[in-house]
Amino acid sequence: MSAPFETVAPRMPGMPANSLPPGACDSHAHVFGPYDLFPLAHASSYAPPLAPRALHRHMLDTLGAARGLLVQPAPYGANATALLDALAAGGGRLRGVAVADALTPPEQLQALYDGGVRALRFVEVRTPTGAPYAGSVGVGQLLLMAPAMREIGLHAQLWAPIDAYPQLLPQIRAAGVDVVLDHMACVKPERGVDDPAFQYVLRALRGQGVWVKLTLCRVSTRAPDYPDARPFHDALVAANPARLLWGSDWPFVRMGEASPDAGALLDLFHAWVPDSAVRRRILVDNPAALFGFTDTEEPA
Repeated sequence: MSAPFETVAPRMPGMPANSLPPGACDSHAHVFGPYDLFPLAHASSYAPPLAPRALHRHMLDTLGAARGLLVQPAPYGANATALLDALAAGGGRLRGVAVADALTPPEQLQALYDGGVRALRFVEVRTPTGAPYAGSVGVGQLLLMAPAMREIGLHAQLWAPIDAYPQLLPQIRAAGVDVVLDHMACVKPERGVDDPAFQYVLRALRGQGVWVKLTLCRVSTRAPDYPDARPFHDALVAANPARLLWGSDWPFVRMGEASPDAGALLDLFHAWVPDSAVRRRILVDNPAALFGFTDTEEPA
């Protein structure tokens, strides 16, 4: 059965010129569909890609990535069926980020954890009209859920405007929950690295419990080399490489023809981080520690 709406084919990567270290993880991607099995829970604000688990696996294999983190897309809301199906089929290769709110029973949160979920996603970014994305959950819910999250072992993943972090991060850290900031904390390249909001993020990164994902394509439109993002990337790596993760953001929703080649993104990361030990920390060690990958798990 075909989807009852128009879907788009995601851009598949070319093989990167530089090989990845064993255990490397793409720490930000999504699965969508097949829609006859996994229908969306909410109307999507973009043409959804047809990106089922098998295509995601092929993407990881092309990159040479042994592991991956799947993030629940907003149109699926709190329905984690597609996510859990992909995690179960991953043979220990995958972990997940789900969506839940304060009404979610603790036993349901535990079931998510048992299925491979290691974080819950919260969103403070708004649509162009200023409305929350359908299916997203805000930080207010995170603060209510913090005791249950701590007990189960779930951290938070947060997509928010950079100007929101000076207010949000103290609340989240006071609640005792570790937090990963999506998309390089949504830096504003036009402001430069001296932007007070970015400097706040750097200070937070140097402390405890705050992580940042290096997903270039969401902070710069100057593909394929993203020169305006380079100073921010360098500053984050210099601040604390032990709290950074690399992610492709495949299948690049809302990007259309501007979707990058994930293989080229990895080669750019290799060029920007010439120290192999630092690259390994970001690609292998950090996600292994945060998402609970173990050496005894054999990638499927």
